[in-house]
Amino acid sequence: MPNRLRVPLALAAGVLIGTCASITSGVLAEKTASPAAGALPVKDLQNFVRVMEMVKQGYVEPVDDKKLLDDALRGMLSGLDPHSAYLAGEEFSSFETSIKGEFGGIGIEVQMQDGLVRVISPIDDTPAAKAGIKPGDYIVKIDDTPVKGLSLTDAVSKMKGTPGTKVVLTVAREGQTGPMTFDLKRDNIKLVSVRSKTLEPQFGYVRISSFNQKTGESFENELKKLLAADAKNPIKGIVLDLRNNPGGALDEAIRVSDALLNSGGIVSVRSREAGENREFNARPGDLLDGKPVVVLINGGSASAAEIVAGALQDQKRAILLGTKSFGKGSVQTIMRLSDESAVKLTTARYYTPSGRSIQAEGIDPDVVVRPLKVAKDDDAPQFDSIKEADLKGSLVNEKAKVVDQAAVDAAKKVAEDEAQLALNDYSLYEALTLLKGITVSQALMQK
Repeated sequence: MPNRLRVPLALAAGVLIGTCASITSGVLAEKTASPAAGALPVKDLQNFVRVMEMVKQGYVEPVDDKKLLDDALRGMLSGLDPHSAYLAGEEFSSFETSIKGEFGGIGIEVQMQDGLVRVISPIDDTPAAKAGIKPGDYIVKIDDTPVKGLSLTDAVSKMKGTPGTKVVLTVAREGQTGPMTFDLKRDNIKLVSVRSKTLEPQFGYVRISSFNQKTGESFENELKKLLAADAKNPIKGIVLDLRNNPGGALDEAIRVSDALLNSGGIVSVRSREAGENREFNARPGDLLDGKPVVVLINGGSASAAEIVAGALQDQKRAILLGTKSFGKGSVQTIMRLSDESAVKLTTARYYTPSGRSIQAEGIDPDVVVRPLKVAKDDDAPQFDSIKEADLKGSLVNEKAKVVDQAAVDAAKKVAEDEAQLALNDYSLYEALTLLKGITVSQALMQK
């Protein structure tokens, strides 16, 4: 009987290229197949053997038995859904390597759609992300090879390679009149899943790029670091960025959600057999102690990222801002067959605390903000640069306070930083603006 390894939410849709597979594996108890499944009809098995013999005897070129069987198994699994797969040879090697979290590639999450390779999301700080490849792009050619007609495995194999070597991707993007070409240099990808910084005094930012085995712990550490950074200007709230996060480990998504909740449901996992259904609830201990959270999502937010977004939205713990998420609501289990092959099988669906399934639907943000490019208008009149006090002969305020030049300079820098943020990342700028508005509203209500 195959040894079963649980892969809760194996990466959102497809195959991961050039980044560590953000999955955790725990040994499951073995069990026998359900009697309801029934035995395979002898006639169907005989037909399978006959077809295999026909191919071996009549195909134009000699065919290896193992290749025929491997291809048959691939067809069996791939016919179920986009995420079930037979892993052997290159696929199995990629899976094994991805668990180690470091290998050569370009750093994108992809799936096969309509015969083309569709980008789910580029991974932060990888060649693909730096080159400007975006979620929703279709890869139509790899070097000089058209993708049409290739299997996903073959396409992935062509994009992988030794760090330092080059690969050219031809990409079709919605809204573009013609194909786009990207010259990429493969790199040794080391995935750092959590980063944080202060956007401006008292407002923090945490970016989670995927959910791997250390994401929950790293998230907690980054939150604590933000909270302890400046005792004079304590954090009032954070922006949690889950954009272009392809997902990963269920356990880590639960831990991240739990860090921001005191009670209530996080996610439920429902299998075909009711006895295997599980519900996960938050424990007391919101690390932010109720401080407001704005979560950024987009079409590249999938799987485990959607679990976090859905839990925080249903529990009314955060406001979601951005665009609709990807919509992957299924759980995969890895079942090893040998040292060189395994089956990845969709075994369950997951549901948010309110009971909704996001499978093929995605999560709608509370505030829709589409990614816009803001241009600086150097010719715009600077009305805020001249004040009443600057006018010749203006009356003096008899109750005027002594000007704190340091405070004036600090406010000016904040304004400049906000303007630059709007230019660089308009959605994040809007999230910060919303977060500040929430804190002001809360302060007024407490008076």
